[in-house]
Amino acid sequence: MDLVANWEYARLEYRSAGTFGADKFMDWTATFHHPGGVLRWGTDERFDDLRHLNRAGAAGWQSYDRTAIHVINEPHRLASVTYSMRRPIPAPNGQ
Repeated sequence: MDLVANWEYARLEYRSAGTFGADKFMDWTATFHHPGGVLRWGTDERFDDLRHLNRAGAAGWQSYDRTAIHVINEPHRLASVTYSMRRPIPAPNGQ
C-alpha cells in the first residue's frame, strides 16, 4: 500500500525595496516564511531570486506556484514576486 505524502508549506517573498544610493538598479528583499517562523534572507542589488530559490531547494522545498505583482500603469516595473513552496513531511518511524 502506498502512503499519501503529508506536506508542509512555505512561501518566499521577493519584494522591491527601492534603491540604496544613486545606483540604477532597484534593491530586492527576500523573506522566507515557513512553519518555524520568518527568515530574512537578505537584500540583492538586482532582481536575482535564483540564489534564494536554490537555497530553498537545498532544504528540500519545491516551488509549485509563482505570483508576480506589477505597479499599476507601469507594466515594465515589477513590485514583488511570491513563490509558494512545499516539501514532504517525513513519515514517523514504523509507518
